[in-house]
Amino acid sequence: MSTLEKMKILTDSAQYDLCDYVNHNRSSQVNLPGIYHATGHNGCKIPLFKTLLTNKCKNDCKYCINQSKRNFTRLELSPQELAHSFLNYYNRGLVNGLFLSSGIDKDEDLTMEKTIETIRILRKDYGYDDYIHLKIVPGASKDSIKRAMALANRVSINIESATASGLSELSSTKDYNKDILKRLYWIDKIHGKSTTYPNSSHTTQVIVGANNESDREILHRMEKIYNKTKLRGAYYSAFSPVEDTEFENKEECSTDRTAKLYSANSLLNDYHFKLKEIVFDENNQLSLETDPKILAAENMDIFPVEINTAPFVELIRVPGIGMKSARQIISIRKKIPFENKNQLRKLGVVVDRADKYIKINGNYQSLLENF
Repeated sequence: MSTLEKMKILTDSAQYDLCDYVNHNRSSQVNLPGIYHATGHNGCKIPLFKTLLTNKCKNDCKYCINQSKRNFTRLELSPQELAHSFLNYYNRGLVNGLFLSSGIDKDEDLTMEKTIETIRILRKDYGYDDYIHLKIVPGASKDSIKRAMALANRVSINIESATASGLSELSSTKDYNKDILKRLYWIDKIHGKSTTYPNSSHTTQVIVGANNESDREILHRMEKIYNKTKLRGAYYSAFSPVEDTEFENKEECSTDRTAKLYSANSLLNDYHFKLKEIVFDENNQLSLETDPKILAAENMDIFPVEINTAPFVELIRVPGIGMKSARQIISIRKKIPFENKNQLRKLGVVVDRADKYIKINGNYQSLLENF
């Protein structure tokens, strides 16, 4: 089988590993598998080469296309093959970076050795110095994690679920606390040694809807992780049934649910909300109709806040005011006070959302009949 034929299979098998939540589109160019358009923080699309080193896997994850019990073509690329194929894309200007993951064939550390060797070849033999995101496999040794982080710009380990019992619904071959959480905290501790690992950040991913965990349970886990680590962020993958797996007849998870989880996750990670400020329904789920920030605001007793005096922590709790606009408000009002909503609108504030939660120079910006 040619390298290109292998790539077509392995890049297809990698589609469930996310490094953004907006797109997981494959290349529209014929015979060029593996081009994945990630979304950067400024909203621009970044083409990455995304693939597995191998789709051979000893784990029995019931939702996964590569699980051990599934009967399909198993193969792998050698580190040299993968490095060469990626550089062919990169040198032609087709991609800006590499997103490398892998199934676990027989042994976690042997798998890590092969992925590390791939990026060592790129960095040391070919002098490649652009972006690499490397997935850490559950159960990897601390030494292999250290060596991966010394070479990659970003690493990640998928926690997959929010609880040990939730993971047991998905797989019988992984220990949630030992194989996953322990490794996540190792990664964070290593990342803390910034002089040795100056460029490596880390993320994680949760499979949503494959087990019975609620949104509250998922966000409770993420709050604990954010409080204890410098995790860059979490990706929420909506479960989709795969043929010939134990979950092939299980209901697909709505992407509306993961979209609301992203919004609530941002409140925890970026805006430093507490979980107790997030509103859930009687089943501990987020509303699919209303933005979590609006529901949170409706349960707070701080509104309306005065734009010209409110502290940062109150400004960012106003629906329609983001982190950037809150900082701009504080910077501008030191020199001259705000007088009207149009001044806020020019800063990017979504005034139609914000107006009932704010005052300007003591004047209410809308009727407050809901308070």
